Amino acid sequence: MKIKKLAIANRGEVAVRIIRACQELNIHSVLLHSEADIKTEAYRLADEVVCVGGSEVNDSYLNIENMVNGAKSANADAVHPGFGFLSENAEFVRAVEKARMIFVGPSAEAIDLFGDKVSAKNLVEKAGGPVIPGYQGEDQSYPELLRQMERIGFPVMVKAAAGGGGRGLRVVNSMETAEDSIEAAQREGLNAFGSDRVFVEKYLGNAKHIEVQIFVDGMGQVFHLCERECSVQRRHQKIIEEAPAFELPQKVRQEMYDTAKRIAKEAGYKGAGTVEFLYQDNEFYFLEMNTRLQVEHPVTEMILNVDLVKAQILSAQDMAVLWDQDEIEPRGHSIECRLYAEDPYANGMPSTGKVGTIQFPHGFGRRLELGVDCGDEVTAFYDSMIAKVIVWDESRPRAIEKMKTTLKDTVVFGVKTNIPFLLEILSHHEYVSNEMTTQFIGKNFPQGLTGPEIDEDEKKWLESLAKKVPSASVNNSASTGGDSLPNPWLGSW
Repeated sequence: MKIKKLAIANRGEVAVRIIRACQELNIHSVLLHSEADIKTEAYRLADEVVCVGGSEVNDSYLNIENMVNGAKSANADAVHPGFGFLSENAEFVRAVEKARMIFVGPSAEAIDLFGDKVSAKNLVEKAGGPVIPGYQGEDQSYPELLRQMERIGFPVMVKAAAGGGGRGLRVVNSMETAEDSIEAAQREGLNAFGSDRVFVEKYLGNAKHIEVQIFVDGMGQVFHLCERECSVQRRHQKIIEEAPAFELPQKVRQEMYDTAKRIAKEAGYKGAGTVEFLYQDNEFYFLEMNTRLQVEHPVTEMILNVDLVKAQILSAQDMAVLWDQDEIEPRGHSIECRLYAEDPYANGMPSTGKVGTIQFPHGFGRRLELGVDCGDEVTAFYDSMIAKVIVWDESRPRAIEKMKTTLKDTVVFGVKTNIPFLLEILSHHEYVSNEMTTQFIGKNFPQGLTGPEIDEDEKKWLESLAKKVPSASVNNSASTGGDSLPNPWLGSW
């Protein structure tokens, strides 16, 4: 089936990314949006817009019926879910296909398979892949789970079987806290995913997070598109990603590629997916598979000169991609920083309000994926990521310096951003020397950044300045009132 009109069931920078791909493929784009996302960047760029519900995610972006009806009302041929929201919801896939539209992504069966972490681990073992020692049995009683924890040896992790994104996960260091941790993981799993089933596995406390991008095109060709290093995480959410993984032994790298491709073949997978591993002490273990486009996909595109979103859309039409696995070789190094509207000196507290002046430096090897523009509103309804800044250079040290320069030259007024935090990370000796693990943020920045010290002279200068400036609100938006844009000279910018 030819896709002539594509509905986008998402928002922000990924919606903009999909719209751009549609423009290149001469496909009519339809943005399915909430009331809060009227007049956003994606809203302005889309060929057609359909409001599917209120600002709350349950009324719009997580409402399967509203999303499907919105796509049908626009006579869309297909639906692209982006990432997050309904992108890994098998029921959404079934609803889209029942409405006789194409879902741009894997089958509902594949999503179900990898969405359950227990069935995913069983498949990986069947495919000959390495899994972390653990327990995923049917007996979910406290005595059995406690016995298995003791058998595996502390520290361990108890994880919601239907979980993901760090939700329903608890690290257990001793038997004293084990029962409370199990109860918390079960409760969170039930609330977030509708299942209180958990499993237990050995906790790797000094591991790197390495993931392999795989792709299966419309003709069934299975590709690996190299790997990404994603160890810089806060509360199990990635902040900085890069490709390829620096100084990863070639033997390990190739074994990861082969394992990822075997997993995709065993699952009968189609489209873009990411097989994630933990790497510690020269051994790697399967962590999970994400059955969607990843937030960090641009770094793969930068080192390989491919377009994953266009490939997704073409493969959904049962077309082949023009790649040759033997010719897929990375060139140079790419780094992505997630730009959040948040206060880096308040442990990442989201910053809401109207965006004022926003400027990003241009130049060779720089790429920006922006979800907001001057005058747009950052609300409390959704994730606070407003952009992704991506750079490429011929080596990792050069890419780090280019990213630091790019961030220093970036201007965002109206909301606070995590740029100071990103710069601290990029300058940290553990990051520069590639020693960082998944514990990097927790160890070095447990409370985010500490505010700069202000001496007595500076305090007096600020007090005298405050008397000369008209009084104003010091909230995050620093608005001058009405529909006017934020004045950067007013408020705590």
